[in-house]
Amino acid sequence: MGTKKQRQKKSHFPSLPIPALPEISLPSPIQRSIWAVALFTISLIFIFSLFDNAGRAGILLKNFTFFVFGQAAPFVPLIFFMGGVVLFSLKGESSKPVFFAILLAFLGLSGMLGIFAYGANNEIMREIGGWLGFLVAKPLFSAFGLWVSEIIFVALFLVSLIIFWQLIPHGQGEEGDFSQKAQEKIKKIFAPHFEVKEIESEPRIQNTTVIDSGEGSLKDKQKSSKEEKGKLSEQFGGIEYQLPPIDLLENEKGSPNAGDIKVYSAIIKKTLQNFGISVEMSEVNIGPAVTQYAFKPAEGVKLSKITALRNDLSLAVAAHPIRIEAPIPGRALVGIEIPNKTRAVVRLRSLLENTQFSSIPASLPLALGKDVAGSPIFTDLARMPHLLVAGATGSGKTIGLNNIILSLIFRNSPEILRFVLVDPKRVEFPVYNDLPHLLTPVIFDTQRTLNVLKWLIKEMERRFLVLSNAKARDIKGYHALLSQHNNQKDDSDWESMPYIVTVIDELADLMAARGRELEAMIVRLAQMARAVGIHLVLATQRPSVEVITGLIKANITSRIAFQVASQVDSRTILDASGAEQLLGQGDMLFSSAELSKPRRVQGAYVSEREVKKVVSWIRGQVADLPREEISEDDLTQSAMQGLELPSGMSDEDDSLYEEAKRVVVESGKASASLLQRRLKLGYARAARLIDMLEDRGIIGPGEGAKPREVYAKHEQTGEGQQEWETPKL
Repeated sequence: MGTKKQRQKKSHFPSLPIPALPEISLPSPIQRSIWAVALFTISLIFIFSLFDNAGRAGILLKNFTFFVFGQAAPFVPLIFFMGGVVLFSLKGESSKPVFFAILLAFLGLSGMLGIFAYGANNEIMREIGGWLGFLVAKPLFSAFGLWVSEIIFVALFLVSLIIFWQLIPHGQGEEGDFSQKAQEKIKKIFAPHFEVKEIESEPRIQNTTVIDSGEGSLKDKQKSSKEEKGKLSEQFGGIEYQLPPIDLLENEKGSPNAGDIKVYSAIIKKTLQNFGISVEMSEVNIGPAVTQYAFKPAEGVKLSKITALRNDLSLAVAAHPIRIEAPIPGRALVGIEIPNKTRAVVRLRSLLENTQFSSIPASLPLALGKDVAGSPIFTDLARMPHLLVAGATGSGKTIGLNNIILSLIFRNSPEILRFVLVDPKRVEFPVYNDLPHLLTPVIFDTQRTLNVLKWLIKEMERRFLVLSNAKARDIKGYHALLSQHNNQKDDSDWESMPYIVTVIDELADLMAARGRELEAMIVRLAQMARAVGIHLVLATQRPSVEVITGLIKANITSRIAFQVASQVDSRTILDASGAEQLLGQGDMLFSSAELSKPRRVQGAYVSEREVKKVVSWIRGQVADLPREEISEDDLTQSAMQGLELPSGMSDEDDSLYEEAKRVVVESGKASASLLQRRLKLGYARAARLIDMLEDRGIIGPGEGAKPREVYAKHEQTGEGQQEWETPKL
């Protein structure tokens, strides 16, 4: 017993772990290259064997080749060589069609020779068509006869040649819709597994309009656009003006690289299955910056379980950041957006060349970019009617503003559209100076910005009176009446009423200096100005509640969010998260009143060189023509007139306002205690007068312990009377 137990103990040695062999997985391009080299090698071996230059093994191989293929043996190395060439030229496709074509070529060639020798003795048949030709020709000949069988084998050989021809690239250019090229290749590979298609375009022009890429001549597009704008110019009795040619912009080059789509789809499906979520892969949409993998979850699966796995999916596909759209609006699918390995640059020219852009029924069309399926995104600023743009530094915000400006310039003459550009940073918009579309030179300082906004409010009120007298509901109806009167050659005095688009590049700097008054004027314009053709485009790199206040958000529902630093900033601009997951460089989320959820768009890129070329071309065209701008007197008058404050008070509500202004200007300083002493007032009334003087631009804002700056000065006239000198604009 003891010996037995001892033996049992000795037999239980500690088992050493046997290391598993590493699993070798080569990328698809390397595998295709290896197969191509193998086919080339086999082809060369066959060639040397046919000429008896491969030794004893070559003789055996030659005899075997003639034994199998018969008189078709000399074509064997040629077919292998052709297969190698095709494999080397493939980019992203599977190599299975190549081997399938090789097999069809062998069957077709051997079968054709075997059928012709059929009827002779078996030895002659095997000598001409080989054993392969003999085996495939005999049953077909028995079933169909000579000629039908020959037609079948010829068809097989032709199919093999067609496959070879289709797989070889033919040097096509890079022009056209890159997403369509990529998706056509994917359909060939993955059609049995899932569908790859574009997101369907909307059938009508909405606030956000998706239009498929159209075909047509560039000259035809420019011609139709010029004809359309020529008519508008005649309606307003304008000057001779030509729209800038599209050749000033650069062509779109390159296409996106989404990586191995089949592998990514399998990883997504397996990762979700590991967490107990069963899905069915549906389709893939390749965009310029991201690729969207759509799938349908099983019944009973909560979408919150899928969105909670964003970090796990990001780890599985080794890509960051990814975005989950659950569900895709209007579809019973969930989309996972993975960044492309190589991003494609969307050029503004590719959008403006679209035939639908020149024919879109929009007063102020904007070309934003392309969505996740590569479809162009157009929208109408007149229907928004105002736009709020936010994004961190370097996210593409300023380029997006340049896109908006150029989109409008390429469709509208100065008689139809005028701009007011505000650039507190002083580096982005000076290139547009001397542009005939500008109502005033580019504005840099806060005081002049406030004066222009006050002028816009007065202009809005004046336009409402004009519309009321013309019995027009809005500016569009007024333009229709104006066109009718011009066609009838009516002598009545009808003035032109161009659209006015105000673009502010950095709202945060202005809000920090004069936030209270600026907010009141922005809100008033946002509430009423759309009917008279005045529109606002406000941009900021700091989307905080101090800059984008509740009143501003409530009155501007159309928003664009570029990449931001945190989810809090995303919720501030969009009222939803997601902007913190963007990639930057023009990647944006667009939201409007007509969209249920923000839509992801890759913004178009326009370089500073392109902007300068367009502006220089327009300047050269209208260099000798008269310019219409807001005069300094108009701005000064608007600045000095009493506009309503947010509290509803105006200058005339306090009889001591003029006296307080005189005291402040004469003493060169401003404070509530000064007015208390000089005018014998209480503190509440003195502080209110100080606020009124600040809102009217007479004094500067308070800066802690520093005294307020007095902007206005007075001069003594020849008659001994005092005249107020307003600050220079």
